[in-house]
Amino acid sequence: MTSYGNSSAPARSRTNGLAIASLVCGIIGLFVFNVILGPVAIVLGAVGLRHSATKGGAGMAKAGITLGIIDLVLFVVLLAVAASSGGFSWYVGG
Repeated sequence: MTSYGNSSAPARSRTNGLAIASLVCGIIGLFVFNVILGPVAIVLGAVGLRHSATKGGAGMAKAGITLGIIDLVLFVVLLAVAASSGGFSWYVGG
């Protein structure tokens, strides 16, 4: 029986998974849960940046850190706007 292709193990990606996770958390944090996903993106980006010498992905890690900081700044701005307009109020109509 003839074998097509190489029978060795599949090639692994050289991109750092922590850098990708940091970038994804930073992007999603712009829209929802920015107070939670912002610090997560910063921490994952910092750890991913440390591992970037061996696995690559330094650019994605830096972008994740930047987006995490933007997430936290966005949260502070939204909190300040809500506080200046009288705070949050939940109206259940009836």
